[in-house]
Amino acid sequence: MASLTPEVLRAAPKVLLHDHLDGGLRPSTVIELAEESGHQGLPTTDPEALGDWFRDNADSGSLVRYLEGFAHTCGVMQDEAALVRVASEAAQDLADDGVVYAEIRYAPELFTDKGLSLAQAVEAVQEGFRQGEAASGNRIRVGTLLCAMRQNDDWQRIADLVVRYRDAGVVGFDIAGPELGFPPTRELSAFEYLRRENAHFTIHAGEADGPESIHQAVQYAGAERLGHGVRLIEDVRGDEVGHLAAYVRDRRIALEMCPTSNVHTGAVASLAEHPIKRLDELGFRVTVNTDNRLMSRVSLSGEFGVLVDRFGFGLDDLRRFTVNAAKAAFLPLDDRRSIIQDIVEPGYAALSR
Repeated sequence: MASLTPEVLRAAPKVLLHDHLDGGLRPSTVIELAEESGHQGLPTTDPEALGDWFRDNADSGSLVRYLEGFAHTCGVMQDEAALVRVASEAAQDLADDGVVYAEIRYAPELFTDKGLSLAQAVEAVQEGFRQGEAASGNRIRVGTLLCAMRQNDDWQRIADLVVRYRDAGVVGFDIAGPELGFPPTRELSAFEYLRRENAHFTIHAGEADGPESIHQAVQYAGAERLGHGVRLIEDVRGDEVGHLAAYVRDRRIALEMCPTSNVHTGAVASLAEHPIKRLDELGFRVTVNTDNRLMSRVSLSGEFGVLVDRFGFGLDDLRRFTVNAAKAAFLPLDDRRSIIQDIVEPGYAALSR
């Protein structure tokens, strides 16, 4: 078996379920788009230094400060050309990191400050993803999750867009933004509508708020996956799994875990205290994700490396996380099986020789 070097980790086929479009720009692209659009206030126009700034700002232990960097990324993503470019580059960057299927999420309402409609924003991003797939030699497939900002009142409008564009690559819905104080129960009608329309959705829960947020996401809204879900560990005491955690585990509700980001936002105090290994040992459907590649300066292969170094995970563990993610993807069954049987399993088998 090959040692798990960065090169091997990049070569391993990966499935990514939790990645924010506006949190994954190239620093050089932020600078160029800021100049083109007249966006003011960047702390530096040196790409390396700007990347450091985003990372340092994110690594504060505060979700509020973590989100401050988005004023700059969203600020330069206010026209169709910028959205096409950012989406295309995201697909290409992920393909270069060995990601074969990615679900990338964003809130269309964040890109309407200069007159774009919600539909125009969605169509531009979808065009960018298709261009990026083609530019990567179709080494990656991208599905889109549309987010409603949980502090705003556009949940139903975004849910309508998910249904409208589901045959154009939009695979699901999410609510994002400040979790504490803005529970999933604010607009349950949006989730009821999505279920009636046979549409998929995940919910950010268990990051900035505790098990009660997860309970509402699962039992009131009916979430199929949990964005982060890291604080589900609060319903586990040693080997005793509480009723909520047991329900999540037994229903195979996937946890979209983002280890480095979880430290940066203060969801966990340190990587050493991250519950990913314990939850995996207990049989939860754990997946590994990036969250915001620019803000936390991470890649999915890099996150795999962190898990190998910190927790001693091996290639079989990484394969299991990848299969978990493929099983939880918002794709038809035949497509999920194809990713697992035709790409993931052969890829890991080759690395095991």
